[in-house]
Amino acid sequence: MFNSQGEDVVSGRHRADDATRMAQLLTEAWRDLVAARPLLEREFGDAQELEFTVEEGKLFLLQTRAAKRTPWAALRIAVEQVREGLMEREAALERIAQLNPEGITRTRIAAGQGAEALARVTSAGVGVVSGPIALDADAARRHADRGAPPILVRDDLSTSDIAAINIAAGVLSRRGSRTSHAAVIARQLGKVCLVGCEELVIDRQQRTLRIAGRLLHEGASLSLDGNEGNVYAGEVRSVVERPEELLAEIARWRTQEPAPVA
Repeated sequence: MFNSQGEDVVSGRHRADDATRMAQLLTEAWRDLVAARPLLEREFGDAQELEFTVEEGKLFLLQTRAAKRTPWAALRIAVEQVREGLMEREAALERIAQLNPEGITRTRIAAGQGAEALARVTSAGVGVVSGPIALDADAARRHADRGAPPILVRDDLSTSDIAAINIAAGVLSRRGSRTSHAAVIARQLGKVCLVGCEELVIDRQQRTLRIAGRLLHEGASLSLDGNEGNVYAGEVRSVVERPEELLAEIARWRTQEPAPVA
């Protein structure tokens, strides 16, 4: 985000989408940032999430740490780092030792679904969920108490929404970015989370919302596809998939079989 500070990035009130502008206008700083990523990964032996700032056209790295990840991502990172020679098989097996292979799944929209997306926005949490619309914590609680985890829809996603996020199936916000504190927490809670939906207009008095002109009342069904960043009216069919290729490679490591030639 140009002309901003860290609080602007994490607050959930703004879209952090100036990467293209940075690449075009601050070419040297952008090149340095791109070059720093593989260097940090090699240095620390793991995928990194890093914080940086740019002042007077110069890049400053503020901190870096091991990147948070889903079980699927943890498996993929381990396999790819072994393939790239960044880590030995034994170290990779140790890193993923706590994962339950049978529990590593993800959902996606079923083939031939045919539903037309109302909007395509930024994904901050993967998966596919459907549920009744809730515009605040009280509505979210009512739906959850009835056994229907809701889709929490907000203008801004903030840390004050954490209790509602915790009981929701998914979250959609008009503003914000995937680096906001609330979006990070939603991701850590395993929630499907979409942010920066500029087509979203909420009417709190009427308890309705519009997405790209489509009117929906609170309690109506809404679906979020966190894999592609799509928002759908109504429910969509989803399927569960497993990382079979990655799991097969891990199994070969354990039996010390050579990987097949591509």
